[in-house]
Amino acid sequence: MRLLKLNELLKVKNAFNFSKMLSLFVLFGLFSISSVAQNTTISIKTFSETDCSEDQVVRYYTLDKSEKNVSTFNKYYNGTGCNFQITENLAPGTYVLTIFTYEFNEVKVEITISSNQKTINLEPIQLSEKVGQLEEIVVYDRKKYIKVDSDKTTISVKDNPLISSGTALDAIKKMPGVVASPTGGFTLNGKQISIYIDDSPNSLSGQDLQNYLSSLPAKAIDNIELIYNPGAAFEANSSGSIINLLTSTVRLKGINASFNINYNFNKYQKPSPQILLNGKEKNLSWQTMMGYNYIEAEEVTNNEQTFTSFNPNKNILQQRMSLTTNRNLYTRIGTNYKLTSKSNILLNYNTVFNNDRNDFISKTTGSDIDEYANNGIGKNKGNNHEISLQFRTKLDTLGRKLNLTAYTNFIKNHPINNSNAIENSTTSLISISSDFELMNNYLKYDFILPFDKLGFSLNTGGKYNNLEVSNLGKYTIASPTTTLINFDYKETNLAFYAEARKKIKKFNFSLGLRLEDFNIDRNAVVEDVNTKVTFKNTNLFPNVSALYQLSDNVNISSSYSRKINQPNYNTLDPNGGTFDQYNTSGGNILLNPVFFDNYEFKISALDFIQVGTNYTVGKDQNFFVFNAEPNELISSNSFKQFDKVKTFTAYANFPIPLDYIFKGKTVFEERLNQIDRMNYIYLSINYVKTTIEGFDFPFQQKPIVNYGGEAQILLPWNVKSNLNYFLVPRGNWEIYNITKPIQQFDISFNREFLNKKLTLGVHVLDVFNANEVNAVIASSNLNTHFYQKRDSRTFRISLNYNFGNLKLDKENTTIETEKVQTGGGILK
Repeated sequence: MRLLKLNELLKVKNAFNFSKMLSLFVLFGLFSISSVAQNTTISIKTFSETDCSEDQVVRYYTLDKSEKNVSTFNKYYNGTGCNFQITENLAPGTYVLTIFTYEFNEVKVEITISSNQKTINLEPIQLSEKVGQLEEIVVYDRKKYIKVDSDKTTISVKDNPLISSGTALDAIKKMPGVVASPTGGFTLNGKQISIYIDDSPNSLSGQDLQNYLSSLPAKAIDNIELIYNPGAAFEANSSGSIINLLTSTVRLKGINASFNINYNFNKYQKPSPQILLNGKEKNLSWQTMMGYNYIEAEEVTNNEQTFTSFNPNKNILQQRMSLTTNRNLYTRIGTNYKLTSKSNILLNYNTVFNNDRNDFISKTTGSDIDEYANNGIGKNKGNNHEISLQFRTKLDTLGRKLNLTAYTNFIKNHPINNSNAIENSTTSLISISSDFELMNNYLKYDFILPFDKLGFSLNTGGKYNNLEVSNLGKYTIASPTTTLINFDYKETNLAFYAEARKKIKKFNFSLGLRLEDFNIDRNAVVEDVNTKVTFKNTNLFPNVSALYQLSDNVNISSSYSRKINQPNYNTLDPNGGTFDQYNTSGGNILLNPVFFDNYEFKISALDFIQVGTNYTVGKDQNFFVFNAEPNELISSNSFKQFDKVKTFTAYANFPIPLDYIFKGKTVFEERLNQIDRMNYIYLSINYVKTTIEGFDFPFQQKPIVNYGGEAQILLPWNVKSNLNYFLVPRGNWEIYNITKPIQQFDISFNREFLNKKLTLGVHVLDVFNANEVNAVIASSNLNTHFYQKRDSRTFRISLNYNFGNLKLDKENTTIETEKVQTGGGILK
């Protein structure tokens, strides 16, 4: 919550006249878009002690004109950062511009407009920080759970109890436009996603990435950004879309703390406590987050498989039930030390220690098989360490700045899987273990050159990265003989980029170019047979975008970008976690890089609404498939390359303002600036059609339309309920034919106590226990129908208590740079 003088609040409320609210409601329905006539443009620049390139303070503006004490013009605006423009059809005369914020004193400027005056450039305005205590105060909160910009959508996590009570992985699943594939991966508006944390690509992939996201509590995340078509400043190795998790960066004066605990229970009881300490003292601000995450769940999978190379066909049924326990102890430390008024140094250290266990029972029956059972226990102990150091400096008062970043990431895992296989009364010991290590280092610089008077900016930078992965697998099955699979991956990457932005009247243009030089060595040794693949290539990756401001609240944009997806270590490594007499899994070391061409067109309005389409062409794209060699009764699960994959997506995200419909304009207007007191539904609809060349589908290809919705309903006794629902109906998802809808409905009830320091929540996830996967995959010599059901219905009690004062002093201790991706950091 923020505090504002009563007379300032009244000005804001009076400025919201009926015509603006009527326009707002019409745009909520997505059926009409109005354009405002523009004759005079007033350009405003306000300075504070924060550099304009970093200034994220929200300014509020009112423009007033009175004649004989009667108001003839009164309008309200708001914007973020130093620069702002007001464009209106203004009659000649004298106007008063009022500028106010939460942090700075109010400023009034008198403006005289003459006839036919098209532009007015005000002298720069210096803002002075507020001092002293406010005796007469009201609560004024402009929280926005969902904010739609031309290039991204930002979702507030900390202000949504249903999302913030789980893990980062749970939060991602609830984002609008995010759809889970049958094999556990995700896409955003039909495109594969790369996971960024604090503007930096994650160095993990596959199950390692999902485990890491499961260890990161959503309570640590402030916002999630959905970036649909990233430009040259982002790595070219980012596939189609990016999900950026922005962790907490708020620092409080003195020393403050927040304690949070989630208690999950269904068949198992799972407490997950967390404590957050933060503070600021003189030039040093810091934050420390520590916690223990405990996740325990059962999962049932059935694979009904038909081996078509036999005459007649042979069938087997593989059934597996597993109890997985994930235990993670994590620490996240961030510091920011101000060296001078223009430079500072940041140091971040994050670590996760995991101790996981998997108890499983599996059974195989079918043609020529009486019954084959494989029961055992898998264990994995590992750790993940990240250290990043950044030096930031402002070169001059024009906003030019230089950032230098050094980063290192070290990961070590040691999974062990022992089981007993029983067939025809014969027992065999199966033992699988591996030693996995990852070392990732890079050095990066970013140079920012704004030219405010020209409405032009130029960003440029470069990066050198070195990545090494090794994994030694040891396999013993039905024999004392042990098979070794030794996988090594080495990558060096040199990159440079430049991106220019230019504003011309109502148009904003962006043009970027990124050079990526890859030098990659993959090496796999299986029973003394060495397979080596070398990839060396230098490519240019352009991006271009254009945005047209149709009115103050409506933007139309289009963009194109070219990207590359280096196969990550998870898709290349021939070592796998599943290995028995009838079933194996592992990566494919022969996979080629994937090149993507991404096209997008979108209309966004009123910070909430977006309607758009995108079209993506992927060359040599890979999917996880079930294969079988001719005349062999063994299912081999791996990644297969497809020549060309074309994906067309159309989507719409928009709110339904329940307060306006049921309570009228007056109540809706009052609650617009306090959205945590508003009743609403936010809907997401996504149409996806995938065309795969060079693949013969045994079933009819059918586009898929998936639906999602998030709602907030206020209940008596100050109880707030949040609801979330998604539905993926029958149809073709990539190479998979979904035969039964995938759906889930979640609900939570939350109430605040003790002057909002204590929050108590009760949550039910997958209320109807309906989230399960039924799908068909067809491939060489094998047709597979698989079923997967996790005990997704979970009851959760959450408690959060904040210690300390509520006077916020925002200080960023997060290093906002790129980490290298090990093959893209894509969830598969």
